[in-house]
Amino acid sequence: MKKTAFVSARPLAPARFALALLLAAPLAFAACSDDKDDPEPEEDNELITTVTYTLTPVAGSSAPAATITWEDLDGAGGAAPVITGGPLALRAGTTYTGTITLLDKTKTPAANVTDEVAKEKEDHLFLYEPAPTVLLSITRTDKDSKNLEVGLTTRLVTTTAATGTLKITLRHQPGTKNGNASPGDTDVEATVPVAVQ
Repeated sequence: MKKTAFVSARPLAPARFALALLLAAPLAFAACSDDKDDPEPEEDNELITTVTYTLTPVAGSSAPAATITWEDLDGAGGAAPVITGGPLALRAGTTYTGTITLLDKTKTPAANVTDEVAKEKEDHLFLYEPAPTVLLSITRTDKDSKNLEVGLTTRLVTTTAATGTLKITLRHQPGTKNGNASPGDTDVEATVPVAVQ
């Protein structure tokens, strides 16, 4: 009678066990990974739908005050922003003090984001960029606890009569603010028309 060879399955068990361990190891490490490898952002960007820039001539000037509002309720990529009070009408050869107001109108009532930025001055920097650059000059007049400029308040000086634009950008720089524009990312960027007469 022909004998049938019998091969025990036991020698394969360690190999299968080792293979199972190798396959399970990445899952185990993934499940136990430290949150520090993929940290959540400590601070979210502010949601800003509305930017209002108000300019008041310094004492002794007969120039009228000027206000312009930029509003983008549906965010980037949707309908074009709505400009109210434009162009920003300024008088040539005049100095103004400026204040900026930020709102989030996705909330009811609208949230005043200006107060939040004021509380977090160390994390924020406003940029004011006129085009052409000879149109006017803007200096930030407020500072944070580290003596770095913020830009919630400004001093604006016009030159000769001309038209152009003013781009207002709020940079969010938690833990990286150094007085320059490059660190961080953008909370809002608003471009408004300007007419110096």
